[in-house]
Amino acid sequence: MTSSVLDLAPVMPVVVLEDAADAVPLARALVAGGLPAIEVTLRTAAALDAIKAIAAEVPDAVVGAGTVISARNVSDTVAAGARFLVSPGWTDALLDAMKASGVPFLPGVSTTSEVVALLERGVTDMKFFPAEAAGGTAYLKALSAPLPRARFCPTGGVSLASAPSYLALPNVGCVGGSWMVPGDAVAARDWSRVERLASEAAALRG
Repeated sequence: MTSSVLDLAPVMPVVVLEDAADAVPLARALVAGGLPAIEVTLRTAAALDAIKAIAAEVPDAVVGAGTVISARNVSDTVAAGARFLVSPGWTDALLDAMKASGVPFLPGVSTTSEVVALLERGVTDMKFFPAEAAGGTAYLKALSAPLPRARFCPTGGVSLASAPSYLALPNVGCVGGSWMVPGDAVAARDWSRVERLASEAAALRG
């Protein structure tokens, strides 16, 4: 893996899977489209099995776990094969667990104080969430001058249309989004559509 999860691809798909059987073909479609870093969120009962399946069967994918909010989530997902962790927010206990996991992690922030607190703890890679609701590109642009060491993956309301304006910012490494894995395409198992949308997203640059 590169030195940072933020540098794997311009877009990180945020995946919600109801059926673990869809995990491998979905991951293969995303990788074929040029998006190897895949965040599988822990919002469904199928998530852990989905992470296990992708880790075991799609070697070109870098599968991570999203919606990580407890030390138990950290240990369960790393045991399942997660190669990075993403949280919507952080506490000292959660940060300690993520640091001890041995895999890269993106703790979630939405305020300047949270960013400063993470920098104080030696963490420079973060998730900015919920991006659009928390101030979007204007907020991140304002952070770049006083806090140049902090780098972000904005997630939450980011779309194909808005992604380029985020990616143009000096403190944004990648964006997270789910537009390339629309629910109707996953339900229909239309993996060629997912690959096409992934390819479109992979072509984005600032």
